[in-house]
Amino acid sequence: MLITAYKHKPLSGWAVGGLTLLLGLSGGVCVPAVAQRPGDTEDAELSKRVEAAVDRGLEWLKRTQARDGSWSAQGGQYRVAMTALAGMAFLMEGSNLKEGRYSDQIQKAVEWFLSPARLQPNGLIGDAVGGNFGSYMHGHGYALMFLACVYGEEEDLEQRNRLERAIKKAVDFTCKAQTSKRHRKPEGKEVEIGGWGYTSAVERNNFDEGSVTVTQLQALRAARNAGIAVPKETIDKAIAYLEACTTPKGGIIYSYANSGGIAAVGQERPPLTCAAVTCGFSAGQYNSELAKKWIKFCKDNIPVAQGRQAHDEYQSYYFAQMVYILGDDRYGQLFPNEPKENWLTWSKYKKAVFPYLLEQQSSDGAWTSGYIGPVFTTAVNLAILQLEKGILPIYQR
Repeated sequence: MLITAYKHKPLSGWAVGGLTLLLGLSGGVCVPAVAQRPGDTEDAELSKRVEAAVDRGLEWLKRTQARDGSWSAQGGQYRVAMTALAGMAFLMEGSNLKEGRYSDQIQKAVEWFLSPARLQPNGLIGDAVGGNFGSYMHGHGYALMFLACVYGEEEDLEQRNRLERAIKKAVDFTCKAQTSKRHRKPEGKEVEIGGWGYTSAVERNNFDEGSVTVTQLQALRAARNAGIAVPKETIDKAIAYLEACTTPKGGIIYSYANSGGIAAVGQERPPLTCAAVTCGFSAGQYNSELAKKWIKFCKDNIPVAQGRQAHDEYQSYYFAQMVYILGDDRYGQLFPNEPKENWLTWSKYKKAVFPYLLEQQSSDGAWTSGYIGPVFTTAVNLAILQLEKGILPIYQR
């Protein structure tokens, strides 16, 4: 029996249902014949199409990697974020630094990140090219997530030490970059909350916004999964921040700082809300009333496979993770009074969305819709189509 599992067990409170074991039968085991159901042929055909589409997409990313190991968005922008997301697509395929079809691409990307040009003395993973030093926290978060996932699979001691030093400094930078505010809850209790903005709070910038906040939360979870210490108070403040940004309808607003501390109905952002669900699950909030509010809001406000929407790729990236974690029965457990035909399930999502994504792929293997560029769209869609592989803990149930 072949058992593939992550080499570093996630710490308590941060796992999303434990490690996924990929089980394969060795020779000599008799398996009774099973009658084929009507939907089996259709599922098998979709799986073949998905596998072929993933292969084409990964080959496109391979061809478009720059000589220095990076990828970029339109006009050479956002190299840190694009390189991290493209690298994640290869890791989700099953390749790592030493093995797999795309180990060379991962190695080049890692070396690009570990260069002194990217690793700043204060722990920031940044890049002066493309003007990203004016808005670096998104890229820093994605880079931290990528390097943490690479570190979890690396066995070479020297390389592990290099990665560990970079990740620890990056985690420290993220924690220091968090904002700090006092928020009074409706029942009168005052709590400390902390989100993240486009730049560090150390720069005396107390601005915060939801998309950067969830990026940092997921990156910190990846680091924690890999065995890197992350202060509990940082996570607690971030979850409190997301709660403070939740309206009575269950949606997340764009920014606490910009709202005057009031999460008003009508200001909800569905993409941020589904991202918050994913991060809430990461923090162990499966059955909390807060998570249930977010899930219900997403179910009621995010159409599935119905054409382009604002922030479509970003929304799809996190919404797919959310529904995958729900699986086919967790929604029913959270909302036992809802009829089963109304449940939000992975099977229904996959049946609606996967064919839609396959239709949107270009003949060269890329996805070209969206405003950031084909690297971003391709990396996001490859992440969605590879969730079921269950290779990286950051995307596991």
